[in-house]
Amino acid sequence: MGPVTLRDVAQLAGVSIATASKALNGQPQVRASTRDRVIRAAEQLNFSPNTLAQGLITQRTGTVGLLTSDLEGRFSIPILMGAEDAFGSDQTSVFLCDARGDAIREKHHLRALLSRRVDGLIVVGARPDARPSLGRDLPVPVIYAYSPSEDPADLSLVTDNVGGGRLAVDHLIRHGRRRIAHITGDATYGAAQDRATGALARLAEEGLQLAGDQVWFGSWSEAWGRSATRMLLERDPGVDAVFAGSDEIARGVLDVLHQEGLDIPQRVAVIGFDNWNILAANARPPLSTIDMNLEQLGRLAAQRLFAAIDGTLRSGASAAGASASGASASGALAPGTETVPCRLVTRESTG
Repeated sequence: MGPVTLRDVAQLAGVSIATASKALNGQPQVRASTRDRVIRAAEQLNFSPNTLAQGLITQRTGTVGLLTSDLEGRFSIPILMGAEDAFGSDQTSVFLCDARGDAIREKHHLRALLSRRVDGLIVVGARPDARPSLGRDLPVPVIYAYSPSEDPADLSLVTDNVGGGRLAVDHLIRHGRRRIAHITGDATYGAAQDRATGALARLAEEGLQLAGDQVWFGSWSEAWGRSATRMLLERDPGVDAVFAGSDEIARGVLDVLHQEGLDIPQRVAVIGFDNWNILAANARPPLSTIDMNLEQLGRLAAQRLFAAIDGTLRSGASAAGASASGASASGALAPGTETVPCRLVTRESTG
C-alpha cells in the first residue's frame, strides 16, 4: 500500500490523468459533472496533491510576504490576522518580516522573500504616513497597507482617519456634549492632522467651538494626556467632553479627571482612538474609542492581492513571465488609494 497518486484518482473517477489534474486545479475546461466525480474520488482515496508539483503547474508557491516596519506589532499583527483569515480558505501561507524601520534591512528581507518565490507582497508601515515605494519593476504584485506608497501608481489601503475624527465627535454631540476638546499626538503625523480635521469639521457643522480654543498636539503617551488635560482645565473649566487622539492619551486624560474629582462620564465624557483593547477595556471606566478596522484592512489587502495573483495567472503569464516581458506583475492592481472606514466602539466613558 504505497501513497495514493493522481493516477489512482483518475482510475477511480474513470478519466485520464490530465483531466484529473485539470479538475483538481480548478481549470475551466472540465465539465462540472466530471470535476465532481474527480473530487469525490480524491476524497474517497484521501488524496493529497503534492504542493511542489501543483506549483510547477500553476506557477504559484501558495506563499505571500508581509513586510513591516512595525517592530511592536501594534498595527502589523491585526493586519496579518485579517490577511491570514482571507487567505486561509485558499491554503496560502504568510511570511512575516520586520524591517524595524531600516531601509537596508527592508531590502534584505525583500530579496529573501523574492528568492522564496512568494506570489505577492503586503507592505505595512509603522505610522500612517506615505512611505517610499518598493518600485514598479518587481516580479510580483505589491499592496501597501496602513502606510500608503508615495507612488500613485501603487495600490494603497489606508484607514479613514478624517472619518474617524468625525465619528468620535459626532458620538459626543449625540450624547449632548457641547464643550468638546481634542487632545492628540505628534503634529508631524498625518493621522493626527486628519483626525483633528474630521473633528473640527463635525463641530463646525453644529456651530460649536473647540473647547480650549486649540487642538492640543503633543506626544502619543499617557504623560502627555495628563499634562494637556491639566492645561485644558485651567483654560476651560467648563469642558464637558474630550476626544483623545489615541487610547494611551485617553488613559492620561482619565487619570487627571479622577484626580480632580470630575465624574466620568456624567461631568466629562472621554473617547479615545485605536481600540487598543488592553488599554481601552481595562480603563476606569472602560473607554469608548474608535477602531481603525485593521483586521478588515488586512482582509481587504489579501483579497486585492489574491485577485491580482489570479488575474496574472488567468492572463496566461506567470509573475516571472510578466517581469521578463517588461510589465510589472502589479499591473493587475488598480492604482490609487482605497480608504477603509473606522468604527465606533462604545463603552462606559461616554455614558
